[in-house]
Amino acid sequence: MDPRVVHEPDESRYDLWVGDRLAGHIRYLRCADGVLVLAHTEIDPDLRRDGLGATLVRAALDDARDRDLTVQPLCPFVAAFIRQHPEYDDLVA
Repeated sequence: MDPRVVHEPDESRYDLWVGDRLAGHIRYLRCADGVLVLAHTEIDPDLRRDGLGATLVRAALDDARDRDLTVQPLCPFVAAFIRQHPEYDDLVA
């Protein structure tokens, strides 16, 4: 099954689903100045080697771009992803 990312704004997170299984999430804080602080990423340990973390981060960053937000990557995983994907450099606050 294809993974899907669901934005849960009331919970301040992006959830990653694989079928009916919650496979991971990114928790964030939304600042008044349009900055999304990406604080913590978690992926189910049994699924970490499947590239799902990258799928989750990419979806969160694409959503931030679509909503004209910038990001502050406090999460080391998100920061490393951005370093490896310079097409997202313009999102960093």
